[in-house]
Amino acid sequence: MPKQYPAELRERAVRLVREAQQNTDTPYGAPARIAKQLGINADTLRGWLKQADIDSGVRPGVTTSEAARIAELEREVRELKRANQILKSASAFFAAELDRPSR
Repeated sequence: MPKQYPAELRERAVRLVREAQQNTDTPYGAPARIAKQLGINADTLRGWLKQADIDSGVRPGVTTSEAARIAELEREVRELKRANQILKSASAFFAAELDRPSR
């Protein structure tokens, strides 16, 4: 299971990289350098930067809030399909009971 980092750490790391990219002549090494300083994987930080760009509208993609809403809707669809299957099974059971001749 992936390691979950606190939201504060994510926000701080993204802010530090953005500041480092603006203040230095070589912005490309900033994510790796800051990731090492914070003790996180550089690719993890790059993913956070990418998601931050998407959330701010700089880059196309699914925002964090949209992804959460999609996950919620998919969960609801699964629950409704399960309930529908239960109702179909119950309906078939009771229909068979009604078709059976009574004694």
